[in-house]
Amino acid sequence: MNFIIANMAGSIWKVLVAVGDQVEAGQEVVVLESMKMEIPIVADTKGIVKKITLKEGDFVNEGDVLIELG
Repeated sequence: MNFIIANMAGSIWKVLVAVGDQVEAGQEVVVLESMKMEIPIVADTKGIVKKITLKEGDFVNEGDVLIELG
């Protein structure tokens, strides 16, 4: 299993994928909002989205798991 993690603390502004979606390396999957800036989170590897551990509006800390890829 591969995990996509938050690289900084912030609020989830937008989730760009759904469970079952094919994700490519470098693809934006989540947009965080922090200090009034939008920060895209990208997948490091390709895979299929198995689980999304958050929803829009949730607050996450640096290192939190956002998405599980299979």
